[in-house]
Amino acid sequence: MAAAVSTAAQSFLRSCDTLCRLHLGLVKIDYHGRLSSVCTLTSNGFRILSSSSSRRTQCHCTEQARDNSKPTGAATSTLESAGKEGHSKNVMKEVGNTLDIRVGRIVKVWRHEEADSLYVEEVDVGEPELRTICSGLVNYIPIHLLQDRNVIVLANLKPRNMRGVRSSGMLLAASDETHEKVELLVPPEAAVPGERVWFGSEDDKDILPDIASPNQVQKKKIWELVQPHLRTNESCMAMLGLDHMRTSAGVVFSESLRNAKIS
Repeated sequence: MAAAVSTAAQSFLRSCDTLCRLHLGLVKIDYHGRLSSVCTLTSNGFRILSSSSSRRTQCHCTEQARDNSKPTGAATSTLESAGKEGHSKNVMKEVGNTLDIRVGRIVKVWRHEEADSLYVEEVDVGEPELRTICSGLVNYIPIHLLQDRNVIVLANLKPRNMRGVRSSGMLLAASDETHEKVELLVPPEAAVPGERVWFGSEDDKDILPDIASPNQVQKKKIWELVQPHLRTNESCMAMLGLDHMRTSAGVVFSESLRNAKIS
């Protein structure tokens, strides 16, 4: 029978690192060193399902982060169990696939009148109206190379006011370690505006999780969790860990940046 979690336990879980907070419906709770129950978030708050009585509540993945050691068998079991609850055994991939990443096409671009480092773009992302997006690319990419260009857009960020312009999304780009060279990610030539981009194999397209709302992305810090794991590989292909960023037409890539950060 379900038993309510104490206020102290709820507070502890809310203070766990980002991975825990993103997977409150999946995270195992360690009772006296053993993973024996699952915590879920309901309209009434946290509840423990199928658990034995306990004297303390411990977040296993937070303890592992504090130890900064090689994951134990219990930690590995936690991640594997989390993956089985969704469509993937890879938790990071599953979280990354809740981001609304799409192929876009820049229809119009101009310099921001109030910010020297910003462009303002109108981008076709497959919606009835064009998206207005501000990008800090003035010092890296000439404006004529942006016009009519196909790009990769992160579309479920909350809109931001950028010096008087409402920006509704982000163009994803690769950059070197010194951030002196920046290249926009490139979708395959056959990809069309509005097409969803995902992480994983071609077969994963049919088992993708629901896209998170902009409020969920902000509250659960989904982008902050995923972004540090985004890089290009030796072949300039965009990756989340070991999983390719892809469209139905093929893999997303950078023109020349290898082993580069993506943001």
